[in-house]
Amino acid sequence: QAHLVESGGGLEQAGGSLRLSCAASERTFSSYAMGWFRQAPGKERDFVASISASGRSTFYADSVKGRFTISRDNSRDNAKITLYLQMNSLKPEDTAVYYCAARSRVVPSTLPSEYDYWGQGTQVAVSS
Repeated sequence: QAHLVESGGGLEQAGGSLRLSCAASERTFSSYAMGWFRQAPGKERDFVASISASGRSTFYADSVKGRFTISRDNSRDNAKITLYLQMNSLKPEDTAVYYCAARSRVVPSTLPSEYDYWGQGTQVAVSS
């Protein structure tokens, strides 16, 4: 069973916007910190942004600060927890596969090794 499922990737021109979503299959994830990472061809998986379980604390890589916004919907009205990444002012160097991740702690991390659950990834391509 896939715990995390991303959607919303695609091809966009430089300067454009995309919004990624990540649906978590269980409400248990409302108690987990979550994050977005990305991996370009031939490169390591890099931290993009993370958010605490409550949503009150967010962290960003310097390369996306001011352009990307991470948020989450933990609403009890919804059956699933959803994580978002709003990406504005896209640049060609943002091209990568974007992964959603969750860790069984309330405090997020910037290290991929500290996350317990991963989505399958969604491709984002930005043309110049």
